[in-house]
Amino acid sequence: MAKHNRRYKDSVFVDFFGEDKNAKANFLALYNALHGTELDASTNLEPLRLEQVMYMAFRNDVACLIDGKIILLIEHQSTVNENMPLRFLQYAARLYERIENPRDRYLRRLKKIPTPEFYVFYNGEDDYLENVTLRLSDAFMTIPERPALELVVSVMNINYTKGSKILHTCKPLKEYTLFIDAVRRHTKLDPENGFQNAIKECIQNDILREYLQRKSREVMNMLTAEYDYDVDIAVQREEEREIALQEGIAQGKLEGFSDGSYQAKLETAKNLLGMGLSIKNIAQATGLSEAEIKS
Repeated sequence: MAKHNRRYKDSVFVDFFGEDKNAKANFLALYNALHGTELDASTNLEPLRLEQVMYMAFRNDVACLIDGKIILLIEHQSTVNENMPLRFLQYAARLYERIENPRDRYLRRLKKIPTPEFYVFYNGEDDYLENVTLRLSDAFMTIPERPALELVVSVMNINYTKGSKILHTCKPLKEYTLFIDAVRRHTKLDPENGFQNAIKECIQNDILREYLQRKSREVMNMLTAEYDYDVDIAVQREEEREIALQEGIAQGKLEGFSDGSYQAKLETAKNLLGMGLSIKNIAQATGLSEAEIKS
């Protein structure tokens, strides 16, 4: 696929399925696995690229026009965002503005447009179902019998341990998930050299060998960027939770904790911490958030 000037960082997922010299073959393998087709290299495939739509400075989406369809893929290595249908809606609107002639909307005859399909590949460490469907209508304040506007997102858990069917029919995706699994294992064992060790292991085990041999330095840079981005997001969320906690405590003090239940929970949590229980277990026992317990 064609290269573009970037003002933001790509993920390994985006490079492998959308930017690398072999990205078309990898994307076609994934498309065929999703649709049960056998499209080959002669298939016309047009990459579609929008800047700073899903994320401000980091890119983990791949969009292509193929076989009369717009296929939009997103990878999540953290918790799946329940607002993905809304974000996909905004993305799709901008894509149609880009690929369609503005005058065509005023034609009297029906103007056919590419069929959109939306996929999220969950590759995180949280326990997540193999297949989940997110709908735009789930976010509506009132639920109509027949939504006038709907957008459906298919979420697939592609962690290798989950045994998703698509991993058995798409070799590039299977090898990619094995690579991410190796990265996680090695970074936990050796944070400083984890990326490099994961790349070496995968090359030795014939996992993305050609890709990693050819682009090991670029892959290292992309992994570092992904890690830094995830850390930044985690820090921001922790700060937001801390602010919310302090505001909640202040409000509780202002109201005098009239029923005493919140203060009782805090006291219980403090006692359980002193007994050596984990924060996660204390949160389950008291109903407090982990941030409240840490505070």
